[in-house]
Amino acid sequence: MSALTSPKTYAALAAFQAGDAVACAIPLAPITKALDDVRLPQQYRPVLPVVKVASAVGLLAAGRFPALARLTTLLLTVYFTLAVGAHLRAKDYSPGLVAASSFLALFATLTVKGPDVNR
Repeated sequence: MSALTSPKTYAALAAFQAGDAVACAIPLAPITKALDDVRLPQQYRPVLPVVKVASAVGLLAAGRFPALARLTTLLLTVYFTLAVGAHLRAKDYSPGLVAASSFLALFATLTVKGPDVNR
């Protein structure tokens, strides 16, 4: 069992996604600024908390439904690819770009490896 692919890692990432969903739903000022910086239109912003909650649920499924967790990490890889692209398109070389790139690498790796399965 690898620490990267353990159910605890998936649970921690799910908690992070759930917290981020709350931060986006409020929305907190730094989130609003980051979305303004990458020029995400206001009409799409209400979708972000829904996507993040759905991803938290998918990540929590790692122990019982590893295929769902793997699909979730694939979709998060797509999400963070789009986020990195938005930062680059907006020439926003902020710490947000570093964070999005890091999450892109993490979720791509998790997609390739998949969650540990207890058999």
